[in-house]
Amino acid sequence: MTAQAPQIVVMGVAGSGKTTVGTLLAHALGVEYGEGDDFHPEANVAKMASGVPLNDTDRAPWLDALAGWLADRRSTGAVLTCSALKQSYRDRLRAAAPDLFFVHLAAPRDELERRLTSRKGHFMGARMLDSQLAVLRPLTDDESGITLDATLPPADLVEQIRTALPTTVA
Repeated sequence: MTAQAPQIVVMGVAGSGKTTVGTLLAHALGVEYGEGDDFHPEANVAKMASGVPLNDTDRAPWLDALAGWLADRRSTGAVLTCSALKQSYRDRLRAAAPDLFFVHLAAPRDELERRLTSRKGHFMGARMLDSQLAVLRPLTDDESGITLDATLPPADLVEQIRTALPTTVA
């Protein structure tokens, strides 16, 4: 079996370290990186910045844009960071990239809140954390992926991800 270019979504709630780990992972794998926040319509950003959680209708065009981005990179591989809070969202992404591998970065609520309150210049504040945690559905046994402790050093997480990747990916 020939190795294929990996397509990975680094997922989790705000403050879990998705961007940090995702950029390091993309660099280590030599694939393109996509920041899920960059795909949100302005209305979504404004809504979240004002402390109002997104609903499924709000997320639909965002998920479509993410799915399109992944579909365009099926042959070259990619690392995408996004919350992917529900299995139905992940299913939508997987429809565009069937071999998608998910990495759920999980951390205790107090650590997430600490990170969010110390973060500057981002529209997603600590006041949105509880709504994200309420919506979050962990990976299920039938989803390709792993859940990792987001309190570990980013370099350690990247190595754990590389080790966990299916053998059919590079």
